[in-house]
Amino acid sequence: MSLNLLSFMNFVWCRAIGKKPFFLLVPLLASLSGFSVLFCGAGLDAQDFERPPIRYGVAPTDNGVSQLQARLDSGQTRLESQGRQGYLKSLLQELHVPISSQTLVYSKTSLQRHRIAPRTPRALYFNDDVYVGFCLHGDVLELSAADPALGGVFYTLSQDLVESPQIVRQNDNCLLCHGSSNTRGVPGHLVRSVYVDAGGLPALHLGTTRIDHSSPIEKRWGGWYVTGTHGDQKHLGNLVLTSSRQQEPIENGAGQNVMDLSSRFNTSAYLSGHSDLVALMVLEHQGEAHNLLTRANFQTREALHAEIGLNKDLKEPEGHRWDSTTTRIKHACEALVKYLLFSEEAPLTARMQGSTLFADEFTQRGPQDTQGRSLRDFDLERRLFKYPCSYLVYSRSFNKLPAEAKSVVLKRLWEVLSGQDHSKPFQHLSDEDRTAILEILRDTKPDLPDYWFENHKVEASAP
Repeated sequence: MSLNLLSFMNFVWCRAIGKKPFFLLVPLLASLSGFSVLFCGAGLDAQDFERPPIRYGVAPTDNGVSQLQARLDSGQTRLESQGRQGYLKSLLQELHVPISSQTLVYSKTSLQRHRIAPRTPRALYFNDDVYVGFCLHGDVLELSAADPALGGVFYTLSQDLVESPQIVRQNDNCLLCHGSSNTRGVPGHLVRSVYVDAGGLPALHLGTTRIDHSSPIEKRWGGWYVTGTHGDQKHLGNLVLTSSRQQEPIENGAGQNVMDLSSRFNTSAYLSGHSDLVALMVLEHQGEAHNLLTRANFQTREALHAEIGLNKDLKEPEGHRWDSTTTRIKHACEALVKYLLFSEEAPLTARMQGSTLFADEFTQRGPQDTQGRSLRDFDLERRLFKYPCSYLVYSRSFNKLPAEAKSVVLKRLWEVLSGQDHSKPFQHLSDEDRTAILEILRDTKPDLPDYWFENHKVEASAP
């Protein structure tokens, strides 16, 4: 039985027994088509996260969404409902999520799938830590936050007009979709590309593709609207099948280099008429980065928790470090380091240009070094960023990694950027790249260990 068919059967089964697979926004979800959730996937049992040391369902949350709810509870702020979008615009303002980050997905792969189709796409918005999903005439707004201790945490906000709107955490069913091998085995996010018919249903016989920054452009954006220019590079965006039985190859010339979506649906019903391709590329990178940050966090905490029990059982002194603990932590952190440095990033072959101010607004968020350089500076001709090191090194999820994990990650970053490690995963980094990233981080990241400043010049690679 194929994986796609098995996933679909799991989805149907979940519905049959009354479980509502909570597919959130792209920013969260394991989605068939995008950052929406896939199905009620056969993944980890949610109870795996309920045991110590994680205790996902009962541990206190500390993220952008929970902080907003605290401000609402104290009366420091309030949400206003406005027009067809309800609380959306007010919510984005309170969470500091830019409208220019809007991406549009039209596959029926989320909680409110009956609202979604090519004529009524689902809008997704994001910043570095929070994701928001909106469906036209939807009952709720969908939210996800990257919580430093818990990974992806999922919420809804009813669109009903009430005196005191409440953002409600969703625990019971979310991990059926957001805690599987597709999200690195942690509560997280998944971006997918899929062929979609005129009703918004995914054509499962054509397969789906899991997307991150390593995915070739020609495999991306099936089931998504895409606005912007990209030269002669091909992608699957803006494509609606004329028949659910179509077979590959499928021609998508009309979906390329699209700047105006108004002929495809009523764009005036949304905060923006765009689904910016640069925003899509950033979203794809960021979702997987959050998963790997959470994985390094969880596996480190689990290794340390197991070590405490082992020391107690074997009558070893408190704090005794086992080689197995060190190995587990290093293994979890190595995948994160590779991803943060854009290992295996798919190359671009033509200039990418978005259709909104997203790229400019994203870059302006900085921080910049003394030479005016930033990890948020885009390249968009050869690769996504000019300096290939993820801006999420500044995120709370990175800064609040367990000390043992953070130490390993910073050491490995230093070894690569200082030129001590020229192994295959990092051969895409030129000496100039390494020097620039090293200098930017020295100027902009205040908590670096002293050894980062000992040798200024990067060791050159062998000829």
